[in-house]
Amino acid sequence: LTSPPSLCSLLNSNKFTLIGDNAFAGLSHLQYLFIENNDIQALSKATFRGLKSLTHLSLANNNLQTLPRDLFKPLDILSDLDLRGNSLACDCKIKWLVEWLESTNTTVPAMFCSSPGQFEGQRIRDLALSDFQCITTDFVMHQVLPFQAVSAEPFTYASDLYVALAQPSASSCSILKWDYVERKLRDFDRIPAHSAVHCKPIVAQEQLYVVVAQLFGGSYIYRWDTAVDKFIKIQDIDSQKIRKPNDIEAFQIEGDWYFVIADSSKAGSTSLYRLNQNGFYSHQALHAWHRDTDVEYVENDGKPRLIISSSSQAPVIYQWSRAQKQFVPQGEVGEMLDVQMVKHFRAKREQFLCLSRYIGDSKVVRWEGQRFVEVQTLPSRGSMVMQPFAVGQRQYLALGSDFSFTHVYLWEEEKQKFTKFQELSVQAPRAFRAVPAADVQLLLAPSFKANTLVYRHVVVDLSL
Repeated sequence: LTSPPSLCSLLNSNKFTLIGDNAFAGLSHLQYLFIENNDIQALSKATFRGLKSLTHLSLANNNLQTLPRDLFKPLDILSDLDLRGNSLACDCKIKWLVEWLESTNTTVPAMFCSSPGQFEGQRIRDLALSDFQCITTDFVMHQVLPFQAVSAEPFTYASDLYVALAQPSASSCSILKWDYVERKLRDFDRIPAHSAVHCKPIVAQEQLYVVVAQLFGGSYIYRWDTAVDKFIKIQDIDSQKIRKPNDIEAFQIEGDWYFVIADSSKAGSTSLYRLNQNGFYSHQALHAWHRDTDVEYVENDGKPRLIISSSSQAPVIYQWSRAQKQFVPQGEVGEMLDVQMVKHFRAKREQFLCLSRYIGDSKVVRWEGQRFVEVQTLPSRGSMVMQPFAVGQRQYLALGSDFSFTHVYLWEEEKQKFTKFQELSVQAPRAFRAVPAADVQLLLAPSFKANTLVYRHVVVDLSL
């Protein structure tokens, strides 16, 4: 070498395994640094801090599998870098290096990936940033609500976000309000409900209604009275038709508001109600005496439909007749009996149903013109809830169980199926509801036996 000793450092063929922060402090005039043929397995992010004059750096023939992000950022005038002979893993932690290679003027001899399998032997400079799948997500605990609940219904009223929860053990429908400052759900009001199984908010014609379904003592409809700032009971629901309610769905057809209550008694009838100027009134009796467990409103091919699951027969499809202004039977969904819950989701332009079962496997089926076709089977012993929900562009599925962890699945469009994503520890869940709270995406998990849990959806960039 012709460089003066003070401008060059040779640290070759030693037994170094780690070089820490500020390892070369005080050597601001160093131009050449060769750390070759060692067993270096790791460098700290600030290893080369202060080497403002360094032009040549060699880390060849070590045991480096990754490099800290922006490792070479302090080296303002680096002209030559040698990383050959290392076992670099081309994963998300090295994505920054690919970006750096695209923009730097530093000469870097070819180096190759040692892993993972799909990149093994490939030249790192040839990798595209799109090759790295570094964005992942997670559900983390955000808030614990110290009570049991069996349903959760988010809604927006007067520009504020609320959640209505049925709490049979507390004999109430609890209304919680989102606190945008504290980023928490807080108590707002309570509606007495001695055996509530569902509290369904309906915001129609600038009025807030809550349909309170009870197992005993009849069901009621309340309206928020802005003059006194409290909920006022405005009507009873026919207890001869609705004996043992299990689920409520609300929707609009041709500008009119309706709700339907699934009745799970053998003597009652799942019933449809319509809103007029004075309140909701009985519009149609549906599917009497079948122990209905759930009802879902869907629109397929622009046609409104109800799908009613039952413990005594396969889910039944009803289609809206514009001429009769009623739902008429259209058929069944396969031959699957004892479906606890039926929920739908859309992926691209296709419509899917999720059918949960307490005993036996749960199913995902796809609408194909005139019928639903099975696309996936999921083991689900003890499942009372199977809820699809979307957060941004991601489609998830939460499959709860009374006997094990809740499994969260993520939809893979190319495979047209759900794959396991995460496990959540929720005791006896009875619902999962996604709640978009400004810049926070929440997942509510009411529990029949323990506290109601609120998870937050977080997006993680593994390359950072």
